[in-house]
Amino acid sequence: MGMFKTREPRKFRRVSIYTDERREKLDKLVNDYKREINELPPTEEDYTQNRFKGKFSQFTPRTQRFSEGGRGMIKWPIALVVIILLIWFMRWLLIGEIPF
Repeated sequence: MGMFKTREPRKFRRVSIYTDERREKLDKLVNDYKREINELPPTEEDYTQNRFKGKFSQFTPRTQRFSEGGRGMIKWPIALVVIILLIWFMRWLLIGEIPF
């Protein structure tokens, strides 16, 4: 009964067209070995978060202000009080009295 049989979907298989990972790993191993025997100069350290930390904020004025703490955001308790006051004001406009 082929009518009630559902087929399994194909599994995803990524085939890399433009890079050769095996070749890159081999080159890395060869370069690491040459550095161990001092044929190549030592390289800079690889990617670390500390290397790039804070670089974006140096180039945009808004992030500079935020990191310096010059202009703070409104805090949630203050926003809550403002919302309650606005609701009371709207009620006063519509009804004409302020309940307490």
